[in-house]
Amino acid sequence: MRQIVIIVMLLTIPACGGAAVPRTTPQVKRILIVSIDGLRPDVALRADMPNLRALAKAGCFTYSALTIDPPLTLPAHTSMLTGCLPSKHAVWTDLDRPDEPVVHPKVPTLFELAKKAGYTTAIATGKAKFEALLTPDALDWSYVPKVYAQDFQVAQQAAEMIKLHRPHLLFVQLAGVDAAGHGSGWGSDDQLQAAHDADAALGLLLAELRHANLIDETAVFAVSDHGGTGYAHWYPDDRSAHVVWVLSGPRIKKNLDLTRYPELTVHVYDTFATACYLLKIPPTADVDAKPVLQVIDREEVRDAGAPAK
Repeated sequence: MRQIVIIVMLLTIPACGGAAVPRTTPQVKRILIVSIDGLRPDVALRADMPNLRALAKAGCFTYSALTIDPPLTLPAHTSMLTGCLPSKHAVWTDLDRPDEPVVHPKVPTLFELAKKAGYTTAIATGKAKFEALLTPDALDWSYVPKVYAQDFQVAQQAAEMIKLHRPHLLFVQLAGVDAAGHGSGWGSDDQLQAAHDADAALGLLLAELRHANLIDETAVFAVSDHGGTGYAHWYPDDRSAHVVWVLSGPRIKKNLDLTRYPELTVHVYDTFATACYLLKIPPTADVDAKPVLQVIDREEVRDAGAPAK
């Protein structure tokens, strides 16, 4: 009996000389933002998108997020990556014509702020118009096609960046769903197939993060920039305005539908502020975005001085 008591006592003594062993919490060291251009929320729910669904289950999500007005690709993405509305970043054009002058944002991008904070940055896109985000000294690695690139090609370029360079901030834009919407209509069978293909591209990126042993330190955003109706997305109605917003990674709550917070409306430009918060980058003062703190565990939000939700 005495031997049993001694064994129990030994098992209950804290390690490390009597001091309690602190529990290590994974930290966000990297950000991957994957934008599936033109993915309307109901199309995402109808399409075969297992990787997107797995990300949502592993993190936080809403299929009721809002884009900007006008709901156009380059202005919306610029808002996504600056935290500002077009009235501040001044990128209103959405043309793909090579004879059009490139208009760069008039406010700092997430890439510029990350570089100043000591992070490495990269971008891979399917549309040439994203040349507007290639501002001086903002990006370490970039792939922007001369005209257009298929989603799998873009994902391959981005996966190679992960493999070779391991960037701290990587933005990937997949254009196939938007192209199918303009060509065959929003909600068409062709667009559902394009959504499945975009999901496979997302899966390729996640697989490369796992292969590089980076997945446990990477916060992954899977978002869309606008929806659409008919063959376009000019109209400021719900079918163009609502977008997908998913976030998964270290210190992010799991399987949380953000519509459980009735006071919360997630905007596409909140991606910027949330990424800044996760990487501990001070955003510029005059931004429209807010970090979506509801995705973070209560203890960390309280430490940051923000009210826990």
